[in-house]
Amino acid sequence: MLNSISDDTLAAPHMARQALVVITTLGNEADARALVTGLLDDRLIACGTLLPGARSFYRWEGKATEETEVVVLLKTDAAKWDALRAAVERHHPYQVPELLALPVTRGLEPYLTWLASEVAG
Repeated sequence: MLNSISDDTLAAPHMARQALVVITTLGNEADARALVTGLLDDRLIACGTLLPGARSFYRWEGKATEETEVVVLLKTDAAKWDALRAAVERHHPYQVPELLALPVTRGLEPYLTWLASEVAG
């Protein structure tokens, strides 16, 4: 059945909106839940997905580090980016939080419409 999905079913976001998937990581699930629920309450995101148990390897202050983290996927509209960035900087417990915004170039139109309506206002 998936083969019957046409290119018309997957539509590029309308020019008036640009969906983003924003990635961040937190040290534990409680911090991740608190951040996501605050962003939802402020209508800065339409959805937040927590992926606990990720292993992150990075260099910090000259030392190789390995940590267990919760990866958080935030779905929003580009119009909310500045406010979302400021909220994450204000509430994230890390000194230098990961915050990467990836543009959504294609998606299911009903989902993109829902996403835009959730962060509107």
